[in-house]
Amino acid sequence: MDCLAYFQNLWDERQKLPPKADLISMLAHSPAMQAMTPTDFLGMLVLLIVGGNDTTRSSMSGSAMAAHLYPAEFAKAKADPSLLASVVPEVILWQTPISHMRRTAIEDVEFRCQQIKKGDKVVMRYLSGNRDEEVIERPQDFIVDRPRARHHLSFGFGIHCCLGNRLAEMQIKVLWEEMLTRYSRIEVLGEPVRVPSNLIHGYVEMQVRLHA
Repeated sequence: MDCLAYFQNLWDERQKLPPKADLISMLAHSPAMQAMTPTDFLGMLVLLIVGGNDTTRSSMSGSAMAAHLYPAEFAKAKADPSLLASVVPEVILWQTPISHMRRTAIEDVEFRCQQIKKGDKVVMRYLSGNRDEEVIERPQDFIVDRPRARHHLSFGFGIHCCLGNRLAEMQIKVLWEEMLTRYSRIEVLGEPVRVPSNLIHGYVEMQVRLHA
């Protein structure tokens, strides 16, 4: 509720001002956003905050864990910076920061001999799809030169594909550029504390030692 109240004030302020290029202004002046209930507004805020924060942060922490668990792959990327083009999507595939999303079926359908009725709740497990051995070779491993590394489900697909996917990739690319330039290896100390969630696949705490 504190989050809702804070952003409602920002929203009200932006509506009184001429439209600007910031996100809140664009939303506040959009005709499609004028009939939202408080619940819809809060849902949109949470989606933007989680989608633009938890996911990339989890992939950044996952980068440290991947470098720790696969030092030979880190060394390979360090020796050949051109591999960044596949390292970035590989991190996102390997970490899969959002485990699943749920949708509601709008009509009866049969999918692989499974009957799905209109109104049924269907959970799409991105993490499971990214570990599908029929589609991805050695899906449990972190491989910096994986062919077709962008062939993953971490951003969703189709009309529900993540709007911020290119921004997330850019942020992770900058992180890896700095990691590969500055450090010889990344060491994770002890067992990290994971997010207690079946939605967010990430970390609460991770102690890391950076070796020059």
